Amino acid sequence: MVKRLTWWILSLIFLLGSIQESFGYKILYAEQFYKLFHQHMYQYPERIAENLSYLQSALKADFANPLYALAKIPDKRHWERYRYLFKMHVNLKIIEQILLWGSKYQKMVAYFYNAPWWRQNLESLDQAEALFRSALPYWEEAKAWSKKAISLSVLHMEEIQAWEDENHRIESGDLNYAALIQEHLQRVERVRKAFKEMDATTY
Repeated sequence: MVKRLTWWILSLIFLLGSIQESFGYKILYAEQFYKLFHQHMYQYPERIAENLSYLQSALKADFANPLYALAKIPDKRHWERYRYLFKMHVNLKIIEQILLWGSKYQKMVAYFYNAPWWRQNLESLDQAEALFRSALPYWEEAKAWSKKAISLSVLHMEEIQAWEDENHRIESGDLNYAALIQEHLQRVERVRKAFKEMDATTY
């Protein structure tokens, strides 16, 4: 089941990876891919996969000239901090999207009346767990970029103050996705255990 989910995710990302060909101009730079990321009113898996494709492309792409950055770049030190913050922020956005996707398969409680569908619920929990675990490497990346960015925290860029706030929250420990992901995984295990303990007398 986990292998099938991984194949499905990779297939979606591969298909969406060529989406730039449908635009009137070629998408080349990290900032351009980032601007394609958007919040949907209804968070369907295929829309989350679309956003993940944009964000992952933003991580891989070169940065645009500082003239076209998402903040005013007066010198090389600001340019360096901007790039660190961008990488950190995009990794955080990827984590958010993955956790949102995982929540679609997460079961908060194993209700007794769900017993007839215990197998389907276990499969759903497997999908949630796979997604939650896939977010952990992005958290490690976000922390690494955050550490680099904090060394230049004396430099302020008003346009991306929200990213600077994320940077300080990571370094202070106020923002800790590892702990949040661990909570999700523990809940998955608790609910999985409850489903596995169900039998003919449960319902």
